[in-house]
Amino acid sequence: MSLRSTLAAVAATLTLALPLAASAQNMKLGYVDYQRVLLEVEDGKSAKTRLQKWLDDRQKEIDKEQESLRKEKELLDKQASAMSEDTRMQKASELQKKVIDLTQKWDRYRAEAANRERQEMEPIIGKIDQVIESIARRDGFTFIFEKRDSGLVYAQTQYDLTNEVMRSYNALPKSAPAPKAAPAPKDAPVAKDAPKK
Repeated sequence: MSLRSTLAAVAATLTLALPLAASAQNMKLGYVDYQRVLLEVEDGKSAKTRLQKWLDDRQKEIDKEQESLRKEKELLDKQASAMSEDTRMQKASELQKKVIDLTQKWDRYRAEAANRERQEMEPIIGKIDQVIESIARRDGFTFIFEKRDSGLVYAQTQYDLTNEVMRSYNALPKSAPAPKAAPAPKDAPVAKDAPKK
């Protein structure tokens, strides 16, 4: 490669890199521990308490039925020697069916618990997102990352907005929706697939 082409390549690289470096200096970054916000805001705590009570009630029901089946099995084991082969097989088959029914019931409860959790948390997540967006626009953040899922390995605590998000969320009126974010600046890029407002 000639000296002239090397210099041209370096000049082109610098021409492309300088605007990126300049815009990077104007970026304001932050991060939020979303899971912590979800678990510590008042609405999140209330939702978790309701879900835990529902789960505890179902667990008690399952435990009671399990204990009943355990006793039935013990009784079958004690009486098995006095039963005919057909009767013993029939009783064992009935017991096995009850165990399968109980397992299916537990699976249904788990699926219902996941559905209930989703239903309880979706509105809270929506409000958290709006609070984060409001803070970002108010304070001029270019990016706010989720601490756990963003691949963030290290960041100084001064960039942690978790407490601010929780304070802002808990300060919202209880029956009112989250605040509307300020309109985006005219020069702010908009994703092609962003929903229309």
